[in-house]
Amino acid sequence: MTNHEKFSKKWIESWNKHDLDAILSHYDEDMEFHSPFITKLNFNSSGMITSKQELRDYFTIGLNTYPDLNFKLIKVLSGINSLVICYESVNNKIAAEVFFLNSKQKATKVFCHYV
Repeated sequence: MTNHEKFSKKWIESWNKHDLDAILSHYDEDMEFHSPFITKLNFNSSGMITSKQELRDYFTIGLNTYPDLNFKLIKVLSGINSLVICYESVNNKIAAEVFFLNSKQKATKVFCHYV
């Protein structure tokens, strides 16, 4: 199993357990997170988060909004210092998240996409 496959498997597992600390362990302190759900959940109007504390607050809202959240991994695509996790998200939406990773295998930039 590659590092990207391990990262993806643990990321999906932490979301499915609704374990906020485990989820956040995948992200670096110095990070950017972009998602259309940021505006959809009325977290902010920019669709971007730039601090881990804000990410914690946003993920808390998401977990509370979708208490039955359960992701299903579809595919992992590997790049150079990056990966794409394709999965089935809330309300059976297909999602793809692009993760840029540092040398510690922590996400420094994430771009979320949904069908």
